[in-house]
Amino acid sequence: MPRSPLFVKIFLGFWVITIAVLGSWLLAGQYLDSLVPDDRHPHHRESPPRFVVRLLYDLQNQASEKLPEVIAAAQAEHRVQVYFLNSSGEDVLGRRVPQNVAMVAARLGKGGRRAFMRDDSRQLLAHQLYREDLGRMRSVLVLKPSRSRLVNELGSNLWLRGALAVLVSGLLCYLLSRLLTRRLGGLRQAATKLADGDLAVRLAVRGQGGDETDDLARDFNRMAAQLQQRIDAQRRLLADVSHELRSPLARLRVALALAEQNPAAAGPQLERIEREASRLDELIAELLRSQSDQLAMDEHIDLVPLLRDLCNDASFEGRESGRRIELQIDCGQALVLGDGGRLRKAFDNVLRNALYYSPPDTVIAVAIGTTTGEIRVSVQDQGPGIPAGELEHIFDEFYRVDSARTRETGGYGLGLAIARRAIVQHGGSITASNTSPGLRMDITLPLFDAR
Repeated sequence: MPRSPLFVKIFLGFWVITIAVLGSWLLAGQYLDSLVPDDRHPHHRESPPRFVVRLLYDLQNQASEKLPEVIAAAQAEHRVQVYFLNSSGEDVLGRRVPQNVAMVAARLGKGGRRAFMRDDSRQLLAHQLYREDLGRMRSVLVLKPSRSRLVNELGSNLWLRGALAVLVSGLLCYLLSRLLTRRLGGLRQAATKLADGDLAVRLAVRGQGGDETDDLARDFNRMAAQLQQRIDAQRRLLADVSHELRSPLARLRVALALAEQNPAAAGPQLERIEREASRLDELIAELLRSQSDQLAMDEHIDLVPLLRDLCNDASFEGRESGRRIELQIDCGQALVLGDGGRLRKAFDNVLRNALYYSPPDTVIAVAIGTTTGEIRVSVQDQGPGIPAGELEHIFDEFYRVDSARTRETGGYGLGLAIARRAIVQHGGSITASNTSPGLRMDITLPLFDAR
C-alpha cells in the first residue's frame, strides 16, 4: 500500500468526513431527541432535570412565607417561570394565570401526577404536589425554548436530519476536493500558457517539502525553465549562424560581381569564390558536428596515448612561436568507453584553444590522472583569461570574448561547444576557471573498468 503524503491526505480526509457524518448523526440525534419529550408516550419520558426536582421539593416542604423567595430564586437562576396553583387554579402569589398554564394544570386533574405541553414559544411542565397547610397543589414551570425552530424541527424530523447530514458531508467533500485539485488546476492553466508560447510561466511553490503536488509543480517549473533556455539557445544559434553566413556570402557576391565585370581577369576572383565556398562548407560541417547526437559508444579508448599524440601535434604547430605543451601522466592507462573520433576532436579543440591564446615562448601544462571511477584531465594555458561574468558562456555556439573577431582571427566559436557536447555525451563534464594568469580547463570522464 502506498504511504505517500497525498495518499495520507486523501485517506485521512475521507475517513474524517465519514466519522464526522456518522458521529454528527448519532450525537445530534441523541441530543435533539433528549430535548423533545414525547407526548404520545408519557410513561417513557425521562426524569426531569435536577433543578426541577429540587424546586418541587422546596415548593412542597418550605414554609409558606418562604415560597415567594423560592419561586423568585428559581426564576432568576434558571430562567424559568414558576406558577404555584391551588385547587381552584389560583396562583398563591396572586399573579394572573395564563391560559396555557391553566390548560396544562387542568391535565393533572385527570389523575396524572405530571403533564407536559408545548406551544409555539414555550414548554410547560406541570407536577401535582401536596402540602399539609395548603392541601393539593399544582406547580407549573414555563421553560423558555433553548433552541430555534430549526433545531426543534431537526429534533422531530428524521428526514430533515438526513438532509442536513448530506449537506454537511457534501460541503466537507467539496472543500477537500478543492484542496486536492487546486494545485492541479493551476498546473493545467500553466501548461496551457506554456503551450501558447508563454515560456516565462511558473507555478508558485515552496522550495522543498510538501506532497506530490508540490513535487509536480517544482518539476514543471524546472521543465519550463529548461525549455525556455533551450529555445533561447536555438534562437541565439539561428542568429549567430545567420551572422556567420552573411560575411562569406557578401564576399562571394562581391567576387562574382568583379568577375562578371572583367571576365578576362577573373582568375583571382574565382580563387576568392572557391576559398569562400570552402569556408562556408567548413562552417556548415562544424555546425553539424556541434549539433550531432549520433555517437558510436562501442570503442575502448585509452586517453593516455590519445593525449600524447595530440600534445605532440600541438607542440609541433606551436614550435615556430616558441609555444610548447608539457604532458604530465599520473596513471598507467585511462580507459573510456565511447566514440574515439569524437573524443579526439574534443581534446584537440581544447588544446588548440589553449595554444591560440597563450603568448609566444610559454608552456601549456596538460595533466591526466585517475581517481575512484573517474578520469581527470586539466589543460592550463598562459593566456589573458576570461572575464568572470563570461566564463559560463565560452562553451556556447559562436561565442567569442571579442565579438569583433572574425574567422581569420579567432574561428567560428564552435570548438569549445563541440568539445563540451562530446564530453557530456560521454557522461563527463568540462569547466573553465581563471588562474591569473591563464585559463584552466578541467575535464572529467567516467573510467571504464576492464576487469
